[in-house]
This record gives sequence, C-alpha cells and structure tokens, in this order.
Amino acid sequence: MMIKIDISKKLHGVSQDMSLDVKLEIKEGEFLAISGQSGSGKTTLLRILAGLEDAQGEIVVSKKVYLDAHNSLATQARGIGFVFQDYALFANMSVEQNLLFVKKDTNLAEHLLHLTGLSTLAKRLPHSLSGGQKQRVALCRAFMSRPKLLLMDEPLSALDPKMRSQLQEDILKLHKEFSTTTLMVSHDPSEIYKLASRMVVLEDGKIINDETPKEILLQTQGSQKFSLRGELLEIKKADIIHVAVVAIGQQIVEVVLDAKEAKQFQVGQIVQVSTKAFAPSLY
Repeated sequence: MMIKIDISKKLHGVSQDMSLDVKLEIKEGEFLAISGQSGSGKTTLLRILAGLEDAQGEIVVSKKVYLDAHNSLATQARGIGFVFQDYALFANMSVEQNLLFVKKDTNLAEHLLHLTGLSTLAKRLPHSLSGGQKQRVALCRAFMSRPKLLLMDEPLSALDPKMRSQLQEDILKLHKEFSTTTLMVSHDPSEIYKLASRMVVLEDGKIINDETPKEILLQTQGSQKFSLRGELLEIKKADIIHVAVVAIGQQIVEVVLDAKEAKQFQVGQIVQVSTKAFAPSLY
C-alpha cells in the first residue's frame, strides 16, 4: 500500500493566514511522526486525511481515491482508525461493548484486550478507569476495524511519564501486529524516537524536514558533542553571572551565562543546550 498526499488548504492562524501545502508519499507499514510548532497545520492535516475537513488536491490510499478534484470520500468509507487526546468512549457502555460497537467481532475484541492488558476490565464502565486505561480502550477500539491507516493526534500528552511509556509499547505492538500505516502528531522527542520510522516537521503549513527521527533529533551544530532542546523558563541574576533555567522534557536544568549572553535570550524561547566537552555516565 502506498499513500499519496498532495493537498492544500487556506488556514486562518492566530497572527496571520497561511496555506497548508503538503506533498507526501508514505509506504505501507511506515510509522510517520508529524511534529512542529502549534498552529503549523499538524492536526488539520490529520483531519483532512480523515475526511473531517475539506481541502484541494488529491489523497490516494492503496489505489483508492479518498480525495480528488471531483470527489471526497465520506469519513466512514475511508477505513481509518482514530486515537485522539480525548478518549471519546461511550459512557454507558462497558469496555468490551465500546469495542464491539465498531465491529461485532468478539474474538478480535478479546485479542486486543489481552494484548493491552485490559482483559480483566472488559465489563467495567469508562468512568471507573484511569486515564491510561481509557486511552488503551480507545487504542483497541481504533484497531477493531483493522484500519489501513491509523491517525493519532497527541494521544498520550495528558498522561504521566510512566503511563506514557507503557502505552508507547502498546502502540508499537499493535502497529506491528496489524501492519498498520500510522501517522502520529507528537511534540515529545523521546516518543518520536521510540515509535517512528520517519519524521516530518511542519512550519507554517510547509514541510521543512523529512528524515528519520535519528537524523532530525540527534542533529548538533558545529563541533558540539551533546545537544538538547528545551524551553527557557527564567533568567536569574546571581552576583556577576546569570543563570538560565531551562525545561528539557520532564527535567529542569540550569545553565550559567554572562551578562552579554543573558541579553540575547527571552523567557519562553525554545533554546538549544549544548556542550563540546561532555562525558556522560548512566546510573
């Protein structure tokens, strides 16, 4: 299966209007991560693929035309699975019933619940589940239709790091077992590195990078040996030096600056923390 995407759509951004212009070819079984700043068009791209928003251009999945100049296939006819931040489970249905609502295939439902460690919760209602358990149910439900294409929009962003890690394993396990082609929007570098075979970066509606996660995420400049990106939270003055406080993933680090360097940065910026002399140890 080859997915061919060549679409454009005018978007109304917060600060200015822009055009989403995306041309991609995705191979069967690929796990493609889509990254980029907020407002770059990531979620809109998924919604266009799902048929939830219109666009100009063409989308062809395994020789089946989803979108062209004359027609746009209805969402339910596209054979796509969805996993989004909000679980959207039916509150009055048990875990098992939520799955069987998609397709009356008890064997498949039992298999999916077993794979994700939910078998003992099959008769429970969603309100009695944790956030991680609800997202597992949503993941299983997405696979009930054996989708050719799975779309995920930051599905794990609301979960704590431990639960995120567990669910990443489940996502990878299901992706491989069902040979699904997966597109996932994520801002988490570790998540992208762990799950994706390919990474696309969007900026102002355009693809500015399309490589493997390793090639994009491990890039350093010049002779730097170690480099991480994070958000600048604060610049504190301490005697004759300044200290920049940077959030990198779940960690907070401090970097010493001189007065001249401190004036070059503003709180809220995304910055690169790097060093040339670095001998890391693991404990």
